[in-house]
Amino acid sequence: MDAIILQVLNGLDKGSAYALIALGLTLIFGTLGVVNFAHGALFMLGAFCAVTLNVILNTSYETIDPDRTDFLGNPLKVETPYIFDWFGPEVGGAMIEWSVPLAILFAIPIMVVIGLSMERGLIKYFYHRPHADQILVTFGLAIVLQEIVKYFYGANPIPTPAPAGLVGSFDFGVLLGFEPGSIIYPNWRLIYFVFAAVIIGALFAFLRFTTFGMVVRAGMADRETVGLLGINIDKRFTIMFAIAACVAGLAGVMYTPINSPNYHMGMDFLVLSFVVVVVGGMGSLAGAVAAGFLLGVLESFASMAQVVDLFPGINQIIIYLVAIIILLTRPRGLMGRKGVMED
Repeated sequence: MDAIILQVLNGLDKGSAYALIALGLTLIFGTLGVVNFAHGALFMLGAFCAVTLNVILNTSYETIDPDRTDFLGNPLKVETPYIFDWFGPEVGGAMIEWSVPLAILFAIPIMVVIGLSMERGLIKYFYHRPHADQILVTFGLAIVLQEIVKYFYGANPIPTPAPAGLVGSFDFGVLLGFEPGSIIYPNWRLIYFVFAAVIIGALFAFLRFTTFGMVVRAGMADRETVGLLGINIDKRFTIMFAIAACVAGLAGVMYTPINSPNYHMGMDFLVLSFVVVVVGGMGSLAGAVAAGFLLGVLESFASMAQVVDLFPGINQIIIYLVAIIILLTRPRGLMGRKGVMED
């Protein structure tokens, strides 16, 4: 039982990342009808927002400390972050330590600007083009963004640690009545799951309970009719593109302590996220979230040693096998709209 619970936790952890990225992909497809292969790059850019803020906060100058000497007796040179001068050592040190959570505030305006720039500068010219054209141009954009990040940050992963106060593990065994130490899970992965749940819940609440969200949902169902009512639905869809970019970016920010950012991390998640979107149903937000967590849990169980010993390599293909089975039996996906991908 403890092994099963641990695999469920692992699956929810993976599923959180899949669901957040797939949610943005589905939002863009459902509103604009665009297949955005650059969405994984937005996840990567969000992660590098956290890296950038960490670098900024750690920018320092060199001073001589007469009270400290090296082994030859010479005064020791020390690096003092500029932020210590601005906010003091205690506050400055806390800001450096909590740079990843602070990067959420840093990333939001950046990702909104990037999303608006992408939609207004490129995507809008491909609204009425075939999906193949959309895939080619957005995939090309993803490669360009990836190479830009590689040029400025290098090819190696950049460790971006979680705050020291949140490093460690939580003992689920004691909480559930098992032996202490039987189910140990990292704190930050639990925080990531809670963060994903909050973002998903907030986005669904925004779409369901606000006038803006209701108009967007109406536009997703019947764009022409909403336009005939005198509503500028294109403007609202542009804002939704920026929100989708922001969601992907925030998912990347919080993922940095789990997986050190590198320039190709967006591509690593992109294909899996598209599989999640297709399984959940193209254009279905609830389907994207449900499929993300479902496939995350299935992938986690398929990675168990007992399963891999019985079916070697199953952990690498389980998601694609499930996708094939679902699409053969239900081409629109689990919660897809009738007629989508059924022609």
